[in-house]
Amino acid sequence: MDLLKEDERLDYLLGENLKIIQSPKVFSFSLDAVLLSNFTSVSKSPKRKIVDLCSGNGVIPLFLSVKTSAQIIGVEIQERLCEMAIRSVQYNKLESQIQMMNFDLKEAVKRIGSEKYDVITCNPPYFQSFTENELNENEHFTIARHEIRCTLEDVVQVSSQLLKQGGKANFVHRPGRLIDLIMLMRKFRLEPKRLQFIYPKQGKEANMILIEGIKDGKADLKVLPPFVVYQDDNEYTEEMRKIVYG
Repeated sequence: MDLLKEDERLDYLLGENLKIIQSPKVFSFSLDAVLLSNFTSVSKSPKRKIVDLCSGNGVIPLFLSVKTSAQIIGVEIQERLCEMAIRSVQYNKLESQIQMMNFDLKEAVKRIGSEKYDVITCNPPYFQSFTENELNENEHFTIARHEIRCTLEDVVQVSSQLLKQGGKANFVHRPGRLIDLIMLMRKFRLEPKRLQFIYPKQGKEANMILIEGIKDGKADLKVLPPFVVYQDDNEYTEEMRKIVYG
């Protein structure tokens, strides 16, 4: 298998000693994935099992592989993205830890089993509606960004079905969908336990939220301190620099 196709590049994975295959025409990861990976609490034990839904080019499994020896499955519906992720896993010699799988997440229980997993992560499509122009312009981007192939309800329901009792689900989303997300989490037995608001700059409105739910957990939500990404001079804050560069 050739490592790179004509529109692809091999990027350093920020501060980690890893590389990832990306394509400006198909998919490049954003800060959402970096922040979700950092937010997600994982055991170092190789006996643990993690599933990353809407996995894209496998960026979150790669990040998590640095934090844990757990087995990680990445589920991605787009064949091209999944194939890129497989090559990145092979390049980093992580085949024994990370398995990328190409299927619709709504088939996850049938394909990989229910109530077997300790941690679920998901950076889902954010937008509920889309135009025909957006779909025609770049189908890869539109599927990744818009609820075309799965809804937020699909994501939360499947996460709950995959998790063991006491397992943790971790999501990143926009603040405008926070109420929807909390209501769906409770509907599907994922009790919200940790919540963090992400701000682009001090004094700006939050533009991202990170939330963790525990399957069949007791009601006790902790709101973490606000996290600011950029200083006024558009450089990363010290907190963000530590995450990005180690």
